[in-house]
Amino acid sequence: MYFPSYRMRRLRTSARLRGLVRETDLLADRLVYPLFVTHGEDIDKQVESMPGCRQLSISNLVEEAHAVHELGIPAVLLFGIPAEKDEAGSGAYDDEGIVQMAVKALKESLPELLVITDVCLCEYTDHGHCGIIKDGYVDNDITLEMLARMAVSHAEAGADIVAPSDMMDGRVAAIRSALDNEGFINTPIMSYAAKFASSFYGPFREAAESTPGFGDRRSYQMDHRNANEAVREVLLDIDEGADIVMVKPALPYLDIIHRVKHETRYPCAAYNVSGEYSMVKAAAARGWLDEKSVVLETLTAIRRAGADIIITYHAKDAARWLAEG
Repeated sequence: MYFPSYRMRRLRTSARLRGLVRETDLLADRLVYPLFVTHGEDIDKQVESMPGCRQLSISNLVEEAHAVHELGIPAVLLFGIPAEKDEAGSGAYDDEGIVQMAVKALKESLPELLVITDVCLCEYTDHGHCGIIKDGYVDNDITLEMLARMAVSHAEAGADIVAPSDMMDGRVAAIRSALDNEGFINTPIMSYAAKFASSFYGPFREAAESTPGFGDRRSYQMDHRNANEAVREVLLDIDEGADIVMVKPALPYLDIIHRVKHETRYPCAAYNVSGEYSMVKAAAARGWLDEKSVVLETLTAIRRAGADIIITYHAKDAARWLAEG
């Protein structure tokens, strides 16, 4: 039997040889670890639907951030759970709000850690929607004012990057203008540019206590059937001043990640969301799959699709496994 002169298996004969020609890297410094901070003292509450993830009071959050940093993970993404919620989500832009206080504590204790803050009203409103409700509908333009105030308050507290996740039209431009007007010209915006109305968010809503009190978020988050629209959303956010664009979720949208990176060449983040995380955890707990192998394969696939940054609840475990070689 005759073979072509070039045999594909030649470069697969040893681990070192395979490593030499590997096309996609996965490093801890590509990862961002999400954290949930809540009011109170010495709170460390397990999120039942997300094994290994917890709601933390500020002192415990700082301790956890040190553990994250020691693993070589460069950044955390911070979500706040306020003591009280109201119709306007006023706790979101309170200078003494939970995220603002947490950012100050993190930057004081661990200044070299990058702190990214989620900019959205859903955790702060008593109705659980991402904006201000008017006549039963989320009012886009009024919400922009609140989001801009929120972003500025995070920057004032010391946030390194602000990350609007609300999906209101024009939010990046509003936030960029507000930051610049207050002197925060060097604070980057990481926009949730293509955020889909996904069924994979369920566990997060337990962790962030942000389930909508009525209806759903399909009037502002994207239809999962639309790919061209996702690219248009991303291009609009870039035009408005986004420094990093994000696709969320990650695994069901690898094609979107690839298109966004290929068509824009902008720094691209992907959010490996709670449902993706919890599925792996549940299957691993039952012995149905090997958690380490699946997690590293999953994160590598997200990188291979084009993501420069991966936001993932697996970050700590992945960093440990990568360090083991």
